[in-house]
Amino acid sequence: MAKYRVQNPASGEIVETFENATDGQIEETLTRADTAYREWRDRSVQERAAVVKRVSELFEERKDELARLIALEMGKSLAESIDEVEFARDIIEYYAVYGPGLITDGEIPSTIPGKAIVEHLPMGALLGVMPWNFPYYQVARFAAPNLVLGNTIILKHADICARSALTVQEIMEEAGVPVGGYQNVFASHDQIAAMIADPRVQGVSLTGSERAGAIIGAQAGTHLKKCVLELGGIDPMVVLDADDVAAVAADAWNFRVYNAGQVCNSNKRLIVMDDIYDEFVAELKKLADGLEPGDPLNLAEGQYVPLSTRTAAETVNAQVQKAVAAGATLEAGGVLSDGPGAYYSPAVLTGVPRDSESYREEIFGPVATVYRVSSDEEALELANDCDLGLGGSVFSTDEARAARVASRLEVGMAHVNIIAAEAAELPFGGVKRSGFGREMGPVGIGEFANKRLFFTAR
Repeated sequence: MAKYRVQNPASGEIVETFENATDGQIEETLTRADTAYREWRDRSVQERAAVVKRVSELFEERKDELARLIALEMGKSLAESIDEVEFARDIIEYYAVYGPGLITDGEIPSTIPGKAIVEHLPMGALLGVMPWNFPYYQVARFAAPNLVLGNTIILKHADICARSALTVQEIMEEAGVPVGGYQNVFASHDQIAAMIADPRVQGVSLTGSERAGAIIGAQAGTHLKKCVLELGGIDPMVVLDADDVAAVAADAWNFRVYNAGQVCNSNKRLIVMDDIYDEFVAELKKLADGLEPGDPLNLAEGQYVPLSTRTAAETVNAQVQKAVAAGATLEAGGVLSDGPGAYYSPAVLTGVPRDSESYREEIFGPVATVYRVSSDEEALELANDCDLGLGGSVFSTDEARAARVASRLEVGMAHVNIIAAEAAELPFGGVKRSGFGREMGPVGIGEFANKRLFFTAR
């Protein structure tokens, strides 16, 4: 099978294939990125921001086309695909509008006579290694701030997102990013390592698995390159009480099965207080029952989309079966389709033993895993009993009670009475084995900045 391809996950049909980059092409990419950087960094920040603003406008103008591309590539419903394009547009526009102000030089007090300024300067060409689950959103939050800052981008996208990846480069160049300023590469693992080692690349950002993060982080460390790693999550959603259990359960379900459950910061562990647990699970089962596979390009009510690939669906199925073998109960759903399609019916899983391997595993698919607890302390202990620390949320009719629990979550993003607050201006990132660094918001533009001290003696 061709490595870079468009393969419809609903049918398994390979629609289009692409040639891997040669080592010579990788060398040309690096040369262009470095050459473009030396020109791009010398433009005013206002000029760079105007180009990035045009990128956001083109995302809006080509929204329907962009949405259809990823619906075909990785199986996202057309409605969710449009949502993603609009979110990517908003992130790009945010940095075009607010980015220049976020990197304004600032004077700091000094005990040495003189003037001390902290500047925010670009560093050079950056390598982004991006995943398939949000083909535009992931790129936007990496590329937009760095283009405004003055860095150039080499983008290695997921192997199933080849056509959308090429289209993003086309949009960047149409908007006025100089040739070489944003380049897509169909690179191999060895070529990624070679680019990280190359002195023309000054940093690397990866969104992906713990395993990929460990590899990329080690390579970056070996060559003393800055890196940002956004890795997995098994985020807790703690429900302490609710006036309307059905409504909270519906919110939990809808977020958990969004994008077929293939979301880093999805609410993968539902931790529910004993007195509402049975009702909560019953509501989830109602929502899971009777669903049918559907066409991502024409999804009807009561239908669900495929996962990104048949392999992904088989992996989720195997994880659920392993949990059941360890003592968990599959309450609803959890049916792997026959044939080459990547359909796995959204599932409800309870009773996963805490001493099992399954308890520690991230299920990257539409599986709502529910745990019963009987006190706030037990809920918190369970929530923090995890190697990952991306996000988490706590729900209660008593906001102060929820805030007390949420304040002790060992995560990069803690929420009260909302599962995940996501907007262009809000930082995103985790702790523990969920990685390090932040994207989006006012801090995202500083990760690959040379925060240079400029001191003039008096």
